[in-house]
Parts: sequence; structure tokens; C-alpha cells
Amino acid sequence: MWKEENNALIKEYEFKTFVAAIAFMVNAAMHIEQMNHHPEWTNVYNRVQVKLQTHDAGNIVTEKDRALASLLDSVYEEIMKK
Repeated sequence: MWKEENNALIKEYEFKTFVAAIAFMVNAAMHIEQMNHHPEWTNVYNRVQVKLQTHDAGNIVTEKDRALASLLDSVYEEIMKK
């Protein structure tokens, strides 16, 4: 579940393996580039931490962030099916 705190949406995804975590990031990257709305994210082994906020709007949460959050959840579901 996404948490909204400090003017950002925050979530940590957990995967079965490091490779699955990287696959999530790679699969999401194409969509992210098309949206031209890039997350702040980090990967440590099987976890990916994500922080979303719109810098052009003064570092607040906007519809762009909510749309990207939804997209990332969809990509996660696809990766977890495999």
C-alpha cells in the first residue's frame, strides 16, 4: 500500500529474488520514460523502495504521481505472476 508522507508517495516492493526486483525496474522503465515522470527509487537485493513526487509542481504529490504509482503496482503484479 502506498503511504503519503512529507509531500510524497512512498512504497517498498518485495520480490522473491534480486533478479525479479531488477526485472521490475527494467519493465517499468519503458513506461516511466513514456510518461516522462521519473521516480526516486533504490534497490537492495530483493527490495525496491520508491518515492514519488512532482518536482515541477513544487515537490508535492500530483495526479502524475498517482498514475505512476498505479502503473508500478501493475508491473509488480505481472512480475509476481512469473
